[in-house]
Amino acid sequence: MSADRLTFAPSKNNNKIQNIIMAIVGKKFPSVSIDAMSEMGDDLKINVFEEAVSKGKKVLLFWYPKDFTFVCPTELHAFQAALPDFEKRNTIVIGASCDTNEVHFAWLNTPKDNGGIEGVTYPILADTHRQLANILGIVEQEVEYDEEGNEIFSGSNVTFRATYLIDETGKVFHESVNDMPVGRNVKEYLRLIDAYAHVQKHGEVCPANWEEGKEAMNANRTGVAEYLSAN
Repeated sequence: MSADRLTFAPSKNNNKIQNIIMAIVGKKFPSVSIDAMSEMGDDLKINVFEEAVSKGKKVLLFWYPKDFTFVCPTELHAFQAALPDFEKRNTIVIGASCDTNEVHFAWLNTPKDNGGIEGVTYPILADTHRQLANILGIVEQEVEYDEEGNEIFSGSNVTFRATYLIDETGKVFHESVNDMPVGRNVKEYLRLIDAYAHVQKHGEVCPANWEEGKEAMNANRTGVAEYLSAN
């Protein structure tokens, strides 16, 4: 099934467009090239799917609502602080919002103690047309129609805090979406990457609260029985 968002026309009793967001875990990430900004001020084009496949790396793509806001810089600095840990796990980190490259660059040149993200070194997508964000269905916006059929938009028109983990084949193995006021726990994504890498290497499955170095189990009745009896 397509990762595109399915949209239904309003009925006679409901003049609001209803959106059904399709999960893309287990599917290939959309292959779309998007403008991006580097730490050095270079205008880039990044295709997240191709980044994973062509480089043979996992990708963590995280969306945040808006530059020059409040929770957002804490997350960008948290991912930057953990960048060596992601690199050890053969994982590329990419940020994303719907701001322009120019706004990204201004924020990258604003000191941390003034609310900026100076020191962030991974690229940031500038999905100003909401092309990829709308495919993923993560933009906070609804469309209603008045009695004359005119469109009335509501919502912030920026993205929720969506996060995608993509493997070396371009397949999504994790997705999550936080509401805008709730920041992410970066360590959890490291744990998820470790767990998925364990599955890839050993063919075992990882139980609840699994962490690197802990016991995993075989995906059969004997495996779960042995694990539960020991834990």
